[in-house]
Amino acid sequence: MLKGVLRILLPIHNATGDFSTNLQLLHTCIFLKNALSQEKEIQSFLSLRRSAFASRTSFHNNLINMYVKCGSLVDARKVFDHMKEQDIISWNTIIAACRRHGHPHEAVTLFQQMQRTGFQPDQFTFASVLPACAKLGAFDQGMDIHQSIKDRGIPLNVVVSTALIDMYAKCGSMNKAREVFDEMPERDVFSWNAMVVGYAQNGFVDKALETFKQMQLAGVKPDSTTFASILPACARMGALEQGMDIHQSLTDREVLSDVVLATALVDMYAKCRSIEKARELFDKMPKRNVVSWNAMIVGYAQIGLAEKALETFKQMQLAGVMPDSTTFASILPACAKMGAVEQGMGIHQNIKDRGISSDILATALVDMYAKCGSIDKAQEVFDKMPRRNVVSWNAMIAGYAQNGFVERALETFRQMQLTGVKPDSTTFASILPACAKMGALEQGMDIHQSINDRGISSDLILATALVDMYAKCGSIYKARELFDKMPQRNLVSWNAMIAGYAQNGFCKDALETFELMKHSGTYPDIVSFACVLRACSLAGLVDKGCTYFNHMNDPYCITPTIDHYGCMVDLLARAGYLEETLNFIIKMPVKPVVDVWMCVLGACRLHMNIGLGAFTAMLLFDLDPENSAAYVLLSNIYAEVGRWGEVQMVRRLMKDRGIKKIPGCSWIEGHKMVHAFCVGEGSQTQGI
Repeated sequence: MLKGVLRILLPIHNATGDFSTNLQLLHTCIFLKNALSQEKEIQSFLSLRRSAFASRTSFHNNLINMYVKCGSLVDARKVFDHMKEQDIISWNTIIAACRRHGHPHEAVTLFQQMQRTGFQPDQFTFASVLPACAKLGAFDQGMDIHQSIKDRGIPLNVVVSTALIDMYAKCGSMNKAREVFDEMPERDVFSWNAMVVGYAQNGFVDKALETFKQMQLAGVKPDSTTFASILPACARMGALEQGMDIHQSLTDREVLSDVVLATALVDMYAKCRSIEKARELFDKMPKRNVVSWNAMIVGYAQIGLAEKALETFKQMQLAGVMPDSTTFASILPACAKMGAVEQGMGIHQNIKDRGISSDILATALVDMYAKCGSIDKAQEVFDKMPRRNVVSWNAMIAGYAQNGFVERALETFRQMQLTGVKPDSTTFASILPACAKMGALEQGMDIHQSINDRGISSDLILATALVDMYAKCGSIYKARELFDKMPQRNLVSWNAMIAGYAQNGFCKDALETFELMKHSGTYPDIVSFACVLRACSLAGLVDKGCTYFNHMNDPYCITPTIDHYGCMVDLLARAGYLEETLNFIIKMPVKPVVDVWMCVLGACRLHMNIGLGAFTAMLLFDLDPENSAAYVLLSNIYAEVGRWGEVQMVRRLMKDRGIKKIPGCSWIEGHKMVHAFCVGEGSQTQGI
């Protein structure tokens, strides 16, 4: 089509050189938006009588406009820079072009040059330069422009007022945005959208919802931009009813014909934990993009439905939709939760094949491998990371701690500090249990001081972790001091204190704290009862222990686990009620495990019941042939009554079966070093 137009217009121009004909040709090129494909033909007529039009500013303005509309900002800028004379239209056109083509800094620079050359910006200039300031987050420059508008007494139209609102909102100054909004004599849907979006993006979700209601009361009909902004606000607030009201105000046609709007609704339902409703709408969508699939996958993952998340991920791939970094960052935690290391490795390979590099993804991979027990693989990914932030270090520290490698957790924590990365509350919450397990009181106290220095000691999770650390390191009075200072306590806090007392032999205090917990209105759980049953066992309080055990079912409706049955076996056996212990085991609704029989064997040694001890040991030899502790206990029972022949028999049995006694190991902390001493070995030093 363009060639045909040129065939008609070029001869006319060549014959007449008429200025209006030139403009007609340029307008035609702009309309067709295909001029650059005919650049040589256009340039030929432009060069014929360039001197005749060199002073025609309107011609050059149209030429700039043509290049801009055809997507060639470079050529537009060349024309602008070579103009002998520019007018306000020239400046407005090039500033708007720079802003639209993603060069906000150039737009602001041109605006400043325009003023230096003596041109006064108008409403069109402001409507272009303010969005550029918004993009740059140039709050001071935006305010200066606003002030110059006031100083010159320029009346603000709806477009410029909306641009000011948007600029202030994107620069994080919602109070200034609201001032401009409230001063507007009239507002359109774009003005309201700017306020709703501004509040939502700055985290004021309640104000975003309030403004949305005011918009409707003002009789302004929301559009797809409004809904796409307000629905995420509902999602963050968990405002399911308001989200449903918005959905009901829309027709199925409106929703299903707009993939952005439908996806926002799916996301809202999923984040408000109405996952069935989210899936129902998702399945109705005629068209889904990667964001739609991500909304569904994230929805499943966030409420713990890891299997459904993985299933949806597979469906996404079968549908031919390419996962992006958000997909991978959402699905990897699902793999971690399920322990699906093979699927996680497949995703890792997919990320490599796609050449996607992201700190967030690398951290998610570290976390996935660590939670799946592949700690070496986690370390491998961690070591290859070009940059590591506090979240990356936290994933590695937590991985070591959760997999029982407490010494390596402490070493990684030390390395983190040496690299200059400051620990946060998550770091402390991960490393304190490692200190507790190692008995590293000195290191734990240093961490406590760091927590105090940062003013985060009132954090409930950290305060509980500190109580637990002090208790497990044997500093029970310090644990109690912290516990009493806690502004609030949850069930985990109470359990940490009760367990601390029980583990340190303060059985009476453990039971008193348990009663205090109940009186405070906190209901005990399975951990609470396990703690008090152990305390009763250590204190020999058989009747009290039996009462607590019976209270689990009535009134607390808690079904005892094998751990609780084990505590009861230990309680009865330790008190010498060995016959009752056997009857209790026979009546147990769960199969007794090795630990249960070890309690019986330990009690047989305590009460010198050789016959039952031998019987129990034989059961243990069958249940756990590699368990050296059972052989050692039986051997000690025989030794204590002088039956040396049986002692030799047990030792021979151990030798024949290739069973070696597990050496004892102790940790001693001194000068911020942990020394591990094992029987038959030298000490191993671990720096903290």
